[in-house]
Amino acid sequence: MKIRTRITLQFSIIVSIILITFSVIIYSLLNNFRQAEFLDRLKDKALTTVKLLSDVDEVDNELLKIIDRNAVNPMIDEKVFIYDFSNKLVYCSLLEDKDEIDRNTLDKIRLEGEIRYSANQTEAVGILFKGKYDRYVVVASAYDKYGLTKLTYLRNILIIGDIISVFLIIIIGLFFSKKTLQPISNMINQIDDITVHNLKLKVNEGNVKDEIAQLAIKFNKMLERLNAAFEVQRSFVAHASHELRTPLTTLTGQLEVTLMNININDEGKEILNSLLFDIKQLNKLSNGLLDLAQANLDISEIKLSNVRIDELVGISRAEILKRNKEYKVIFNFNGFPDENWLILKANEQLLKSALLNVIENACKYSHDTSAEIDLKFDEKFIYISVKDNGIGITETDLEHVFEPFYRSASVKSYNGHGIGLTLTKKIIELHDGAISIQSELKKGTEVRIRIPHLYEAAILKLFIILDLM
Repeated sequence: MKIRTRITLQFSIIVSIILITFSVIIYSLLNNFRQAEFLDRLKDKALTTVKLLSDVDEVDNELLKIIDRNAVNPMIDEKVFIYDFSNKLVYCSLLEDKDEIDRNTLDKIRLEGEIRYSANQTEAVGILFKGKYDRYVVVASAYDKYGLTKLTYLRNILIIGDIISVFLIIIIGLFFSKKTLQPISNMINQIDDITVHNLKLKVNEGNVKDEIAQLAIKFNKMLERLNAAFEVQRSFVAHASHELRTPLTTLTGQLEVTLMNININDEGKEILNSLLFDIKQLNKLSNGLLDLAQANLDISEIKLSNVRIDELVGISRAEILKRNKEYKVIFNFNGFPDENWLILKANEQLLKSALLNVIENACKYSHDTSAEIDLKFDEKFIYISVKDNGIGITETDLEHVFEPFYRSASVKSYNGHGIGLTLTKKIIELHDGAISIQSELKKGTEVRIRIPHLYEAAILKLFIILDLM
């Protein structure tokens, strides 16, 4: 979940809980106030009725009923019951006394002096009254229609208001979270433009005061340190490899000339051949490191030219066969496509180095030192497939084959340094291509390379220009 979504969700939930809690509290308080006010009215009604009956000699039951029926503001479903000390009903405001109060309620009123309770939809108050001549229990009940109607209206208003408020809270939360996180979104967009090839770029540091600005400042300082480290590493590899080439080439030439001397015995030639082999391996490693350093450069810093892929594959095949007489390489050229499909914009030396690595590996690890190259095309890409029938690669090793200097246990007996596939992958990606490997143990390996040809690359550049416009 994105931070913006999480902030909006948390903000909306917290504010909604506060709002709903506040609404519930208001509703509860007003309900309690309504109930207390209504029961006070019932108490006043009960006391007025019982006083008239007990303290005014001129008022009897019939007159009291007439007074109750002609009250100015009678309550709905209003009832008043008066009982004497023996629980005998002495007055009932109804025409019939069928709704008498049960004995347990009357005993409770006498015990507590006053009780308030609800029965069905009506609310009631019971009071123990000490009159002039006797002790009475009076119970008044009624239905608070107007109070409950107002309470229902308030409840509906609160529910509708809460729903609308929650909806507005979500919208406002999305707006403010977007506004708050906009500097981070801008920073992310700027970071997307920063790669290993342009670490000198910086992100906007904003007002240089808040936490986001401090994060941008720290990130820029980290970029400076990374750029310095990359420059040192790149410079070291390039210079070291370059400086090693001359003495290694000189040593190779001197050893080859020495081996041509017929006066050297067999034992001496064996030692010199071993030295020559080791120096050639060291020279190969040095060249690989130099190519790797160059492959880490930005494509804009590398010289590119139009290269025919069929010719480059043929040259690479010929060079492999020239280096190793025992190798066999079959080259399958499928079809005769449009000539534009054969050409790509590339650095010929780097791409050749990538192809040499893949073809040489296929021959080296194949049981019969043979490899098969398939070259295919479509309207977008050039497809190069190099297959062998060798030892294969385990699933575990397949996850690491592109890591620098990684060599599986199954190939320890073969010559190599573990940088060939790393270099190949970097070179292919430098040319906007992709490389993948499929392998099965003891059956062989297939390396698949896909690179956009010149026609497709031109179309892509046109779309990029149109987007920028």
